[in-house]
Amino acid sequence: MDILQQIIETKRQELAAVMAPKRSLKQALAASKTGIIAEFKRKSPSKGWIHADVQPEEVVPVYAANGAAALSILTDEQYFGGSLDFIRRVRPLVDIPILRKDFIIDPVQLYQAAEAGADAVLLIAACLSREACAALTAEAHRLGLEVLLEIHSADELDYITPEIDVVGVNNRHLGSFVTDVKTSFDLAPTLSKILRSAQDDSRVFISESGISKPETVRQLREAGFRGFLMGETFMKEPDPGAALATFIHAL
Repeated sequence: MDILQQIIETKRQELAAVMAPKRSLKQALAASKTGIIAEFKRKSPSKGWIHADVQPEEVVPVYAANGAAALSILTDEQYFGGSLDFIRRVRPLVDIPILRKDFIIDPVQLYQAAEAGADAVLLIAACLSREACAALTAEAHRLGLEVLLEIHSADELDYITPEIDVVGVNNRHLGSFVTDVKTSFDLAPTLSKILRSAQDDSRVFISESGISKPETVRQLREAGFRGFLMGETFMKEPDPGAALATFIHAL
């Protein structure tokens, strides 16, 4: 094999890695008793550094070992202290779904996510037109990625289409960063109605941000939610993985 053939073969292998079957976030949440998506988050625009020096290899595998249904990894560097490389570094260490959490506005970011080893991506309704959201969803699926659509208000409910895999209600207002779990409870009846009308038992709804008590998770589950994205509750502790284990034990 000459050098050109070797290069082409290497490129085929790289593309195969990008297009490899992904782990299903939707199925993981539906099958999980806890539904907790444990997040690796070192920094927040509103609170500054939460756990500045911790490395993903120190936390993410412990999350997986201690009962997380899935993982969320912040990849925005400037505002959240994240990195796409965090996903690359932990992908070989865990075998549960990884969500790339970022402000995705361009297909290039989807290709990055697939190459890094993510299984799902976050699309935020507040950042996208309905047309852009639909186009990014289609491209994500072409790459084998599932889509978590994040909404914050009833005005964004029409972003939910049959193609969306998981719907998340963000309890944090992205303009003010004020958090109120009441947002999830307020939207729960309408979300449940959408699920019934679509006759799609496979789609799940999750609640994001501001969840710090096991009692809140129990109440949200009763309201119809099957996933709970939690970051600061664990990351503010000296040992985030141990904090997750304690939380799950209290459920």
